[in-house]
Amino acid sequence: MLTQPFADAIVEAEKVIAEAPHIRTEQDLVEGYDYLAGSIRASLQMAWAYERDHPFFTQSTGPYTKMGLDNPDTLYFNANIREDREYVVTGTRGSTADVSFQVLNGDYSPVEVPDSLAAFDDREIEIAEDGSFELRFGPARPDPGPDSADEFSAGKRASNYFVLGPGSSMLVVREVYSDWATERRGTIQIQCADTAGGAPAPLTRDGLAKRYGVTGKILLSRLRTFLAFPKWFYLNLPVNTMTEPRPTPGGLTTQYSSAGHYELGDEEVMIVTVPRSDAPYQGIQLGSVWYLSLDYINHQTSLTADQARVDPDGKIRFVISERDPGLANWLERTGHDRGYVQIRWQRLSRALDAADGPEVEVVKFGELADRLPFHDEARVTPQEWAERISARQTAVAARMLG
Repeated sequence: MLTQPFADAIVEAEKVIAEAPHIRTEQDLVEGYDYLAGSIRASLQMAWAYERDHPFFTQSTGPYTKMGLDNPDTLYFNANIREDREYVVTGTRGSTADVSFQVLNGDYSPVEVPDSLAAFDDREIEIAEDGSFELRFGPARPDPGPDSADEFSAGKRASNYFVLGPGSSMLVVREVYSDWATERRGTIQIQCADTAGGAPAPLTRDGLAKRYGVTGKILLSRLRTFLAFPKWFYLNLPVNTMTEPRPTPGGLTTQYSSAGHYELGDEEVMIVTVPRSDAPYQGIQLGSVWYLSLDYINHQTSLTADQARVDPDGKIRFVISERDPGLANWLERTGHDRGYVQIRWQRLSRALDAADGPEVEVVKFGELADRLPFHDEARVTPQEWAERISARQTAVAARMLG
């Protein structure tokens, strides 16, 4: 059967889920099977979007295709490319906090993170007054433009032209929101200049068989890779702590992060206190043991600095708990007594150090009023909380529709 390799991969993928070492409860397993469904959808999309000569941007990560502790504030776009072609990327800059571009060598695997061959944000490109822009990615060429040939050959920008280094295989674009209610997404398109006006080869049975086989490989690699990630970056840390800000692995040069994992009883609360940064984007999120964002649409499991309450002393105090403390900066555990917590800073113009990072304290639920210096001012009513959740639901729906 044409689809047999894919069907076999799904059976193997279910075993990967069922045998995951972190499973303790039936709920853990149920969430794993839900993760599997999203991974199947994403893998099919990625395999059918694999057109390096006629590429287009896809969103392989979203509310229903989660992976890799996906950031609730980010729209992820990726297109397959090859180093010997020239690509034209056009679009319009929206009003979001950040837009970044990254060229990867290879893909994530269970044993390594792909090399980042280039990474920059929209501060490095020329954008017209109407918000439109055009970038070109391709091989080194003899007439690079206004920058020197030495800079150009080293991979630096020359009039919105970027050299694709050896092994270039994927272009990733991230559009990051800080204020879900008011910021609006831009647009992005890609075209291969060498094949513009042409069309891909017609479908064949052999071609479809190959795509089904590739889909199975993508699915298994995706699951195994992000089961391994927490071991690399989180689980070697003491529980209920967070690291100092550090450059985010993977080559995003203007992003820092602070990572940790938590394990809390029903009467325990983690207080994370962090200064309000001058970075255009600063956000915190919770993740499940599957290394996925929690439900950020119907629950407040993430907050940006613009969404959060900032105390008069310039600090943001997040409260991670299962019980509702009636506070504006409550991050809901939604039944997850174990998981991940991460803070990201993006579009930075300076390096961060320990003073910019979080302080973490675990206290009893009944001690919150004594431990939070602005506890009474931070309270919200049940009606105000319902309005916050309604606003999240509306904003995510609008974002998904473009």
